[in-house]
Amino acid sequence: MPEEKSNNKSSEGSAGLRSGIVAIAGRPNVGKSTLLNKLLGQKISIVSHKAQTTRQQVLGILTRDNFQVVFLDTPGIIDPRDRLQEYMLQSSFKAVSGADLAIFIVEATVKDTLADAALLERLRQIDVPRILALNKVDLIDKPKLLPLIAEYAEIGLFEALVPVCALSGEGTEALLGEVVKKLPEGPFLYSEDQLATQPLRFFVAELIRETLYELLQDELPYATTVIVEEYKERTNKKVYIRALIYAERDSQKKIIIGHKGELLKRIGSASRAKIEEFIGSAVYLDLWVKVKDKWRRNDLFLNTAGYNIRDL
Repeated sequence: MPEEKSNNKSSEGSAGLRSGIVAIAGRPNVGKSTLLNKLLGQKISIVSHKAQTTRQQVLGILTRDNFQVVFLDTPGIIDPRDRLQEYMLQSSFKAVSGADLAIFIVEATVKDTLADAALLERLRQIDVPRILALNKVDLIDKPKLLPLIAEYAEIGLFEALVPVCALSGEGTEALLGEVVKKLPEGPFLYSEDQLATQPLRFFVAELIRETLYELLQDELPYATTVIVEEYKERTNKKVYIRALIYAERDSQKKIIIGHKGELLKRIGSASRAKIEEFIGSAVYLDLWVKVKDKWRRNDLFLNTAGYNIRDL
């Protein structure tokens, strides 16, 4: 469970320590969140087979004896179609430009030359060291792997290229080794037992949103967001959580609720199980569905929902 404290190591006794912020970037659905969870050894970033699941930066902290890596899992880099997607795009590049190091992930099995070229050119303009993680190498024939690595090496954009399988963990320790070598020397940025910085409400909302991606069909999950209105520990040791699922139209609300409320019950049950595992406590989840017309284009609502457009 994430801690909410920040007792940084002082500069005294920090000789030999390395620490820094590492942004994980790439196009949608290439395995950024899966890689972060694997590196941390714990799930803090939601995953889905659907693209563009991650909407906000998710910060995860990995601390070992002599180094601390503050990973930023960023939204997938896309061509934006609304204010929410504009926020996601700007958030990704802001994270990369403000980091000490960037891991750029591509799929070994997918090649989109024009899109990749445009993205790589934009990365070239960001003055931070870059490592390429070539993901899903378990799905490519080994004879094809070396030429692919050589092709990316010729670009001259990356200081290291590491083949990985984020799902199984293959190559992730080698990737971590390359990251640590390039971290700045200095004291830890956070306390040694801290895993994340976001409040528990953030992770609760994300786990509910992950469930929506799992149980809703087609494009409907993209039209939803989740706000946790109340998080309270009661005297019976059961945590009370009141959460609102927002859709854009009444027709979407009816689908999410389902016949006699059956689908909403399934969403609530699956979400509650995830939340209980995450926080290590029994939960009473009070889940509601509301409509906010065109919320993805509404700056005021997006800020209320935690997307912090004003900061970009």
